[in-house]
Order: sequence, then C-alpha cells, then structure tokens
Amino acid sequence: MNTAEAAAPVLCHREIIALDRVGFSFGSQQVMNNVSFTAHERDFIGLIGSNGAGKTTLLRMIVGLLKPQQGEIRLFGTPIERFKDWHLIGYVPQRNQFNPLFPATVREVVLSGMYGRRKLLKRVSKEDAARADDALRTLHIENLADKRIGALSGGQQQRVFLARALINNPKLLILDEPMSGIDTETQQNFFHLLRHMHQHHNITFLMVSHDMEMVRSYLGEQPKESCGKLTFHVRHSHDLEDCAETDLLHTLRKEG
Repeated sequence: MNTAEAAAPVLCHREIIALDRVGFSFGSQQVMNNVSFTAHERDFIGLIGSNGAGKTTLLRMIVGLLKPQQGEIRLFGTPIERFKDWHLIGYVPQRNQFNPLFPATVREVVLSGMYGRRKLLKRVSKEDAARADDALRTLHIENLADKRIGALSGGQQQRVFLARALINNPKLLILDEPMSGIDTETQQNFFHLLRHMHQHHNITFLMVSHDMEMVRSYLGEQPKESCGKLTFHVRHSHDLEDCAETDLLHTLRKEG
C-alpha cells in the first residue's frame, strides 16, 4: 500500500445514522429512553423488538416525521434539524399505514418518490416520467402502472413502495415491516433483492422485522447492540462487490 492509499479515508466506515441518547414519549407513556446507536455506510441493520418497543416510532424520527424529545439524531453527519438532503433517504413504511382507498395509480405513487427534490405542483418532466418507468421495470411491475394502488395484492404493493423508495438512488433505505402480510415466496424474493442491493451497491439498510429467522439468517444470531427493548443486528458489506453501473435501477433490472 502506498502513502496515498494509506491516507485515503475508509468510506465504508462513514457515519450514516447516529442516535445519541434518544428518547420519546406519547403523553405519559415513555416509548423509548436513552437509545444510542451508530450505523455506518454499507451496514444492513435489522431492528428487532416486541410490540410497543418503539421500532416504528424510531424509524419515523429518523425520516423526520417525528421529533425526538430527548437526545440527538444525526444523518450523514448532520444534526437532523439541519438536514436537507432527504433525497438520499428512501423510506418504505408499513402497509397498514397506507389507505387502500387512496385514489392514485401505481405510476403516480412511484413518481411521488421524486417530490423531495421538486415542488409538488411542478409539471412532471420527461426525465421524471422515464425514471418512474425505469423503476417500474426494475421491480417487474410495469404492467401494473395504470392500476389503482389499492387494487393490488400485498406483495405487489410492497414492490410499488420499494420502487418509490429507490427512484432517487438513495444512500439509505429504511424499511418498516416490508414483508408483513405477504406470502412466503414473495417474502423470499423480496429479501433476495434486498440482499443483492446490500452486497453489490453502496447503500445502507435499516429494516424493522418480526421475522427473526429471516433477519438472523443473514445478519447473525447475536445483536451488535441492545438498548432497552430494542436490539440491532448488523451485517457490514465492505468488500465493494459493486456492479458495473452505479445507477441502481438500471443495474437491478439488468441483473434481475
């Protein structure tokens, strides 16, 4: 190793999420207290905890939907109250947070993933439309583009939400029970896609799951850290097994 190589930073150790003594309560009910954890670039974190342990609450704080009442959250090294680069984060919420009667097509839902970098009322550009079509092809749901999102099966909806989350090539992907309510084969295919992205792309994952067997099969039996009722299982991909193309959608479609 030459001097320049020795001086180069180890990018895969860059801080992506930092939780510093985070606490939150709903009224008099304390959901979590003194939660500290750091996620680094190319980590895959499985967040496990019992019902009421605060898993979804923690994710909602990380994506800016709730404010921590104690402690600090940093994203990509920036305190969350000053963080502006939300396009770096993809978020797949729980399906039960979605109104099945919401009057939107699959294409419209996927396109909404780009609203973080442009005004809601701005006309959709040809580039944006092409990007959405690319995301639909990547997740093999292009034939569903004009269907209402509420008319789809659970597995199809999850692919739509993942396409929405991936449309901006995020550096951090947050998933809240992404395999809940879908059949076993669809779960396996979905998790295989996540593993591929983790092993071949510069992306960090934070996933909540009740499927402890599936999480532990990839991330290991022993958690890296525990904070109260929450445990963090972590697998780091540092070998940089990158695909030839950096665009996540093109590469996944090519290899899918």
